[in-house]
Amino acid sequence: MQLKIMPKKKRLSAGRAPLMLFLCQMISALEVPLDPKLLEDLVQPPTITQQSPKDYIIDPRENIVIQCEAKGKPSPSFSWTRNGTHFDIDKDPLVTMKPGSGTLTINIMSEGKAETYEGVYQCTARNERGAAISNNIVIRPSRSPLWTKEKLEPIILRNGQSLVLPCRPPIGLPPPIIFWMDNSFQRLPQSERVSQGLNGDLYFSNVLPEDTREDYICYARFNHTQTIQQKQPISVKVISAKSHRQRPPTFLTPDGNTSRKEELRGNVLSLECIAEGLPTPIIYWIKEDGTLPINRTFYRNFKKTLQIVQVTEADSGNYQCIAKNALGAIHHTISVTVKAAPYWIIAPQNLVLSPEEDGTLICRANGNPKPRISWLSNGVPIEIAPDDPSRKIDGDTIIFSKVQERSSAVYQCNASNEYGYLLANAFVNVLAEPPRILTSANTLYQVIANRPALLDCAFFGSPLPTIEWFKGAKGSALREDIYVLHENGTLEIPVAQKDSTGTYTCVARNKLGMAKNDVHLEIKDPTRIIKQPEYAVVQRGSTVSFECKVKHDHTLIPTVMWLKDHGELPNDGRFTVDKDRLVVADVNDDDGGTYTCVANTTLDNVSASAVLSVVAPTPTPAPIYDVPNPPFDLELTDQLDRSVQLSWTPGDDNNSPITKFIIEYEDAMHEPGLWHHQTEVPGTQTTAQLKLSPYVNYSFRVMAENNLGRSLPSEASEQYLTKAAEPDKNPTAVEGLGSEPDNLVITWKPLNGFESNGPGLQYKVSWRQKDGDDEWTSVVVANVSKYIVSGTPTFVPYLIKVQALNDAGFAPEPAAVMGHSGEDLPMVAPGNVRVNVVNSTLAEVHWDPVPLKSIRGHLQGYRIYYWKAQSSLTRNRRHIEKKILTFQGSKTHGMLPGLEPFSHYTLNVRVVNGKGEGPASPDKVFNTPEGVPSAPSSLKIVNPTLDSLTLEWEPPSHPNGILTEYTLKYQPINSTHELGPLVDLKIPANKTRWILKNLNFSTRYKFYFYAQTAAGSGIQITEEAITTVDEAGILPPDVGAGKAMASRQVDIATQGWFIGLMCAVALLILILLIVCFIRRNKGGKYPVKEKEDAHADPEIQPMKEDDGTFGEYSDAEDHKPLKKGSRTPSDRTVKKEDSDDSLVDYGEGVNGQFNEDGSFIGQYSGKKEKEPAEGNESSEAPSPVNAMNSFV
Repeated sequence: MQLKIMPKKKRLSAGRAPLMLFLCQMISALEVPLDPKLLEDLVQPPTITQQSPKDYIIDPRENIVIQCEAKGKPSPSFSWTRNGTHFDIDKDPLVTMKPGSGTLTINIMSEGKAETYEGVYQCTARNERGAAISNNIVIRPSRSPLWTKEKLEPIILRNGQSLVLPCRPPIGLPPPIIFWMDNSFQRLPQSERVSQGLNGDLYFSNVLPEDTREDYICYARFNHTQTIQQKQPISVKVISAKSHRQRPPTFLTPDGNTSRKEELRGNVLSLECIAEGLPTPIIYWIKEDGTLPINRTFYRNFKKTLQIVQVTEADSGNYQCIAKNALGAIHHTISVTVKAAPYWIIAPQNLVLSPEEDGTLICRANGNPKPRISWLSNGVPIEIAPDDPSRKIDGDTIIFSKVQERSSAVYQCNASNEYGYLLANAFVNVLAEPPRILTSANTLYQVIANRPALLDCAFFGSPLPTIEWFKGAKGSALREDIYVLHENGTLEIPVAQKDSTGTYTCVARNKLGMAKNDVHLEIKDPTRIIKQPEYAVVQRGSTVSFECKVKHDHTLIPTVMWLKDHGELPNDGRFTVDKDRLVVADVNDDDGGTYTCVANTTLDNVSASAVLSVVAPTPTPAPIYDVPNPPFDLELTDQLDRSVQLSWTPGDDNNSPITKFIIEYEDAMHEPGLWHHQTEVPGTQTTAQLKLSPYVNYSFRVMAENNLGRSLPSEASEQYLTKAAEPDKNPTAVEGLGSEPDNLVITWKPLNGFESNGPGLQYKVSWRQKDGDDEWTSVVVANVSKYIVSGTPTFVPYLIKVQALNDAGFAPEPAAVMGHSGEDLPMVAPGNVRVNVVNSTLAEVHWDPVPLKSIRGHLQGYRIYYWKAQSSLTRNRRHIEKKILTFQGSKTHGMLPGLEPFSHYTLNVRVVNGKGEGPASPDKVFNTPEGVPSAPSSLKIVNPTLDSLTLEWEPPSHPNGILTEYTLKYQPINSTHELGPLVDLKIPANKTRWILKNLNFSTRYKFYFYAQTAAGSGIQITEEAITTVDEAGILPPDVGAGKAMASRQVDIATQGWFIGLMCAVALLILILLIVCFIRRNKGGKYPVKEKEDAHADPEIQPMKEDDGTFGEYSDAEDHKPLKKGSRTPSDRTVKKEDSDDSLVDYGEGVNGQFNEDGSFIGQYSGKKEKEPAEGNESSEAPSPVNAMNSFV
């Protein structure tokens, strides 16, 4: 029989004398209580309590310790087998067994090798009642071999290629942990692009130049021996490519489109997909025939590894990894099969039986494949074990019948399949033991009255004893209460009273004897606080006391303590505790709080609290002005279908008279929780007659308002549901528009729930043609705000009505609204299109309106498409983007602005309705007349000489007609910027270059230039330029003389003596310039004017390097001063006020050179207007021409 401790309880009533309470038990295995006194003389078979793991990997540098601990009575002896044969430890001096234990210690630290002791070990613990065996313990020393020496060639590849760096660590026991680092022992960064695979290899989806390095090192850490092995460094060089082609993903691992994976139940399933591609692919995972378990699925290694922990058979199936980038996606399917090593469903449990009893040992396990169950008895296969007639084997169950004491044994159940095994020991102990009561005799139980009392009677016996309880020496009966007997022998008195006090006797009986034990119960009065501390409000600086009187059982000694805010009292002399009182003197603000009196005894405790409020001593308080308090006592009377009377009681006005009451309502049926404004009444009124709507579940609340604000809302009134009625109103915003040519879409704004007035809200939609004699067609709809009528003629006016109705009836008859069926595109194009060209940029278009019936919709207007088809000048046809002008309404004419002159235009006109455009009218062609041209595109003045300037220009970008001629006007500008006489010159239209001769030397001219067509003169362009100076700086008597001098200069330039003279002059000028710069840097000024008057030389002329002509004049706008030492400004501009009085204006540059004949090569130019000086005089950029004029 088996005794279960408190799995259930049984109620017995005191209905007979003496009271005998019998414990009824199920017949099952008996559990032996772990009571030391009981175990001292109770025989028990061995039980393995501790053993080494099945797969035991040892550190070869330390002694081998193989654990085997067991308990039993008598104490068991131990023996070992190694590789299936007896292991005689006495013959091996290195092996010792721990006394009183089966634990082996193999001393290999002094001598011997761990490899010598590799093998399969099994421990047996044996006593006279049987033998228990341990698991097969496989001893293997850990191994951390070195990497094989190999020569690693540098890897060179282009930017963007994929790369796999192999690790291939040596095979160790257990397998090592792999990681990649550099020479500085810094882990290499990993990302979606670069990551380590489960096999330890380092994968690059695509390489970048920054991946170049010579120290990619794979490390293998062997945790068991705390060693780290290092592979030879791998050198990788990435060559940058100007362009690298992007490519879709392909898998680096695994290979192919499919693969298989097998994992054991309870392990971690790890699936891996690593892809290469450019850009870097992203990995996604799905399960084809199901979903991934939410709480057991984890993603590692940037989602390249899918892990499912605690994997089960239900996780079998096809898993798909998808690699995707911008150029495509690929997938790989992994077929997962979850196998299972054996696992327990029901492990066999120890049996304690008495002679002639029956029992069973059940060993039930599962796995994939299904494990095979085999039994052993005392470590021997049951097939060859000694026969026991009380034992019968039935697969995973051993059935025992009428056991005898010799049936005691230890049985082993072995459940195994190809993936592992389970071994469990369970003994059958046949005992014949008289009852024993384990609860101490004469135990005293003290219980507070009216609380439960539990009296223990722990027992043991075989066969299982029955339990009886008695009260009093003579077994007096208990008549007034109900008792509960627990299966562990405990007697419970649910509500103990004073008369429950006494001696209770527990009696245990079986066929071998009887045992009894007395326990005593005392019932104590509860502890009570008969005078509790009270709430107190005291002024600052006064004294307060709290009283706490306690009544308790006279046999119990209470302790009373005080708490403040659930903590200890402040350590302050102002707090004094008397027997029944707490006194606080000189109260301050910090003393406010909750004070608690707690009374404790050994059996119970009680407490009581009071709050102390500290206030300042103040004079009579001034009146408090505030918003009103909320109204209360709301009441509904005179409840009618459409009205009700609400009354209320105002709250305190807080010294400010109430000016008005605001009443709000809630419709709990249609809009629960939303309050709406109902009405307002004066502050002197406390009732209101409220108008109501049908079919509304009303609640009302009231707020009071005074000059300081509005009160909080009152509590809501009772609810009042009004009766349903027909709707009072119809939907609004009724419209009829067609969405297609053959339909009519009727829409409206529906009524809300408050407006429905009853259940079953619907809408009666009616329609008929406006101009026909048809009857109204109607349909009733619900829960919609739109109805589509199909099969209508195109764009026909309709009369429409939408009427609300509910279960109580119809709303009033609605007014009809006019709508139209759907529009279609217009059928006819506008006719008689006429164009009146107003001027070269404006034309007026007229057309005849189309018939209204052909519009087939609402007339939106007319639309003109026009475009410039060809140029009247070039007659070169090319398509120009069409322009569109829309004229609203029924207009039959419009203006086309912004036309280009002298152009060929085409236009057509279309009518527009709400659906779109109709057909186009026949194209109408018209031409715009000539207009005045735009300004010439450019005007440049080049090759200035003593008496001539060359003008070059480009024709106007928009001639706007046929150019007839160009007009050039020019006039000189003197040194005071006054304009001279204006010269007018006509130039043929086919010219783009003109030379002006007979000009004055060293004179500024202003030019006005424009083109002309038959329509008139165009916009003019202006420019300024200056002729060059003469040889001596003196004006010649006439232009002809200037020509003669130029001619003489050309004649002598080829003479040797002149070339030598010019070289000497140039050398002299260079020396003078150097002296000038030196003196200028020292802060002095050079008397330029005096030198100029004294050293005039008519033989020296500033000339251009290429053709000997005078420098060109330009109107460039660059006013920035040149820095000292810079070349002449690119626009050759010389300020007028600085042109001939200072050496400072000379600058060394590419233009400041000497010609072959010794003359100075420079360029001269002037600006349009005088510029303000920047800084002092010496900061101006020097001019080579001025410098030459000053010194020559």
